[in-house]
Amino acid sequence: MMSAMQRVITLDMEGVVTPEVWIAVAEHTGIEELRRTTRDEPDYQTLMNYRIGILDEYSIPFSTIQTVIASLDVLDGAREFLDELRSRHQVVLLSDTFEQFAERFMEQLGRPHLLCHRLHVENDRVISFSPRVADQKRLTVESYQAMNFHVTAMGDSHNDLTMLEAADAACLIHPPDGLPEKFPHLPVARSYADALDWIESVG
Repeated sequence: MMSAMQRVITLDMEGVVTPEVWIAVAEHTGIEELRRTTRDEPDYQTLMNYRIGILDEYSIPFSTIQTVIASLDVLDGAREFLDELRSRHQVVLLSDTFEQFAERFMEQLGRPHLLCHRLHVENDRVISFSPRVADQKRLTVESYQAMNFHVTAMGDSHNDLTMLEAADAACLIHPPDGLPEKFPHLPVARSYADALDWIESVG
């Protein structure tokens, strides 16, 4: 059982409580290259450079991405899941999404605390991005731990692994096929109910 330390839950956003924005953009535009996510490419800088290059190659304006996001809703049960978590614990979304992507979802989710990155857009074109800090998920976990918080983390992709490995307790949630087999020491939650049960079992 956990000690009397204060507890914070850190969650990834896309694929955990919201749809994958880039996959939705790929479906809208028909550009299959944009289906590549952190589930496929663990190095986030490499992945974003690739995505920005594809947007430039196909002359996809930022306003098209905004149109796609405006059509999306959070995953079924996500708001209820977060509300239940926040009734019990402090909750932080740690995501490799962008402030410009997240606004619609934050409204739907009741304004949870989100730490993410920022895009640079000029003349309706995505030209670059600024990470919050390098390896922000791991550093955030370690910062909470330095303030004597017990950190419980959940994510679904390769880019969550440094967060999961740094946390005091960690779990994969909604992972793609193959990821649990690569990291068999991590428990797996296939539903929000499973996730809630697991959180309480380690707390």
